[in-house]
Amino acid sequence: MINASVTGGVGLVELDRQERRNALDVEHCGLLAAAVAEVLAAGARAIVVTGAGTSFCSGADLGEVYTDGFRDGLYTALHAITEARVPVIAAVNGPAIGAGTQLAIACDLRVAAPEAVFGVPTAKIGLAVDPWTVHRIAQLAGGGTARALLLACDQIDADLARARGLVDRIGSTADALALAAEIAALAPLTLAYNKLAADRTDLPVDAPELLAAFEACWASADLVEGQRARVARRAPVFTGR
Repeated sequence: MINASVTGGVGLVELDRQERRNALDVEHCGLLAAAVAEVLAAGARAIVVTGAGTSFCSGADLGEVYTDGFRDGLYTALHAITEARVPVIAAVNGPAIGAGTQLAIACDLRVAAPEAVFGVPTAKIGLAVDPWTVHRIAQLAGGGTARALLLACDQIDADLARARGLVDRIGSTADALALAAEIAALAPLTLAYNKLAADRTDLPVDAPELLAAFEACWASADLVEGQRARVARRAPVFTGR
């Protein structure tokens, strides 16, 4: 199952399939995408994705990974995260292997527990991840790390992942939720623009999509609120308008 809730503007999406170490099958890929949509509809302004128990996500369920529907289900779930207009934080509470690493890097930020481990051992079983995954790992952690994960099937622990940029902070799920609460208080339009511009580096800098999101920030009521709050020496209350 997938547990989903929203508290104080922070959405929590938790994989809860502990008997399979939170491995993803077609059903749970669909449930994951639906849970992201659910917390967004409930007003989440930041989302934390994590796993129940001692694993973040042990990867694809090997009983289904070779079926026709698995790839579509997995990438639908990953796209639900990358296309969310709000920041998404992975609280990597344990091993994130294969599809688990893909799930973690689909998020905008990663907070990893000391027990976290990352790996993409597809070459051991004759599978392959899509080009987006390869490029995303290289973007976050560099080409050397991408090659180590993909060609040597290395596993990278939390400290090394932090040193190489794959992880942003070392901490617990509680730490990830605290970070999400801080982010949820920031200006939503600015965050949406920043996420879009950071993710879509394939677009030219004058792409209409980017410019429209940029101009929306400068024309927003939140910009006025930011000015007023600074003059009044109070915390701003942003509404995303």
